[in-house]
Amino acid sequence: MILNFLLYATASLIWGSTWLAIKLQLTQVPPILSVAYRFCLAALILLAYCSLTRKPLNFSLRDHRFMALQGFSLFGLSYCGSYLATTYMTSGLVAVVFSTILMWNILNLRIFIGQPVAWRAFWGGFLGLSGICIVFWQDLAALTATRGLIGLLIALAGAYLASVGNVVGARNARKGVPVTQANAFGMGYGGLLTLFIHFAMGGTMTMDWSIGYLGPMLYLTLFGSIVAFGCYMSLIGRIGADYAAYVTLLMPIIALVLSTLFEGYRWSINALAGVTLVLMGNLIILTPRSTYHRVMSRFKDRP
Repeated sequence: MILNFLLYATASLIWGSTWLAIKLQLTQVPPILSVAYRFCLAALILLAYCSLTRKPLNFSLRDHRFMALQGFSLFGLSYCGSYLATTYMTSGLVAVVFSTILMWNILNLRIFIGQPVAWRAFWGGFLGLSGICIVFWQDLAALTATRGLIGLLIALAGAYLASVGNVVGARNARKGVPVTQANAFGMGYGGLLTLFIHFAMGGTMTMDWSIGYLGPMLYLTLFGSIVAFGCYMSLIGRIGADYAAYVTLLMPIIALVLSTLFEGYRWSINALAGVTLVLMGNLIILTPRSTYHRVMSRFKDRP
C-alpha cells in the first residue's frame, strides 16, 4: 500500500511539475530544438539501459515504422505543441488543455480501432470541452488571434497528436513490442524529427550552457521522461491501468498550483469554473463502469 502511494505520488508530482520546467527552458534556445535535445538524450539513455540489461533491441521493419509513428506523434509533434503553447500562456493552463488527451483518446479509439464510446466518456468529454471554452471564453468571444487563443489551438493540437501516439502505442503493445524499447526508439525518432524540423525552418545549432537551462532539461529528460514513466508503468502492473490513469487527473492540479506560485497566474471566476468542469469531465471518463454499478446498487438497496 505504501509503495503504491509512493509510486502514485512520484509520477503525479513529477509530471505535474514538468510543465513549469518547460517554461523555464524558454531561453535563447528555440522550443523545437529544446524538444530535440530532450528526447534525443532520453533515447540514448534508454537504449544504453536496454543494452546493459540485455533487453532485445531487434525488431521488424514494420514494428520500427509504427515505433516511428508513435515517436513522431507522441514525443515529437505533441511536445512541440506543448513547448510552443507555453510561450503563449502559463504552464498550468497548458497542462489543463493537455488533459483533454483523455477525451481525444476516446475519439481516436473509435476512429482507428472502432471501440464503442461509452456514455460516461461522452458526457465526461462534453464537460471537459465545456470547461476549456469557459476558461478561454474571452479569447473565443473576441474571435481574433489573441495570444490566449493561439496558445489554446496549439495546445489542443498537441494533445490530439499525443492521443494518436497513445493509440499507436497500444498497437505496439498488442504486437508484443515491450514498452521500454518502444519508448527508447520512439523518443529517438521523435527527437530526430524535431531536429529535422528545426533545421528545415532555418534554425542553427544553439545551446544555453547556464544552469537555468541545463537544470530543467536534465530534470525533464531524467525525471519527466524516464523516472516518472517507470513509476507509472510499475503502478499499472500493481493496481491496473484504470486506477493508475488517475495520475493524469492530479497532473493539471499540481501544474496549476505551481503556476500560481511561480508564474503569478491570477484566478478568475471563469478560470475556476472551467478548470473544475475539466477535472470533473476527466474524473467521469476515468471512473470504471464497475464503480458506477456499485454506487447505483447501493442506492437501490437503501430502504
